[in-house]
Amino acid sequence: MRVRKAREDDAAAVAGLLYESAPDMYERFSGNRERALATLRQAFEEPGNLASREVITLAELDGRIAAAMAAFPVAETHERSRAYLRLTLRGTPFWSWAGTLRLFWVGGRASPKPRDDSFYIDALATDPELRRRGAAQALLDEAEREARATGLHALSLDTTMGNEGARALYARAGFDEVAYRPAARGLPGFVGLVKPLGR
Repeated sequence: MRVRKAREDDAAAVAGLLYESAPDMYERFSGNRERALATLRQAFEEPGNLASREVITLAELDGRIAAAMAAFPVAETHERSRAYLRLTLRGTPFWSWAGTLRLFWVGGRASPKPRDDSFYIDALATDPELRRRGAAQALLDEAEREARATGLHALSLDTTMGNEGARALYARAGFDEVAYRPAARGLPGFVGLVKPLGR
C-alpha cells in the first residue's frame, strides 16, 4: 500500500473514482454522466474547489490507484463548494442552471453540518475491484494525520443513510454517527459522522 498526493496525470482516474462516490448526485448536478466526469476532470486541474488536485490523496495497491479521497479543513468548504458550482455552470447548458442551483442550495442544507474544528472528508471512493484491501482505511489514516498536522481536532464526513458498507467502514475506523437528516425534496437521507481526535 502506498499513499500519496495526486499528480497532474491522475486527472482521469481521480474523476472516475470521485464520480463513483456519488454518481446519482454528480449526474443530477451536472445533467448527465459525461458532463459530470468532464466537470470533475476540469475541477481537478483548477485550484480552490472541492475536487482540486491539491486536496486529493490517493492509495495505490500494486502500482494501481485503488482509492481516492478529497479532504480539506472544514473552514474551506463554503469557498470550495462555490468554486465547484461555478465550474459546473460553465459546462452546463444555461437552461439547466436553475436545476443545478436548486440542487446546490437544497443539497447544502440536506447534509448535516460538520464540526467547525474538523478536517472534512468530502469524498472517498475505492475501485470496486480493489475493495476490502485496506485502501480506504489508509486514506482515513492519512486524513487523521493531516488533521493533526493542521491543528484540527476531529474528522468529519457524511454519507447517505442507505450506504451501509460505508457506515460500517466508518464505525470500524472510530467514527460516531452524530446527526441524521431524513430523505426530502428528492434527496436521500444523510448521516453525519465525526471522529474526535483529542487535543
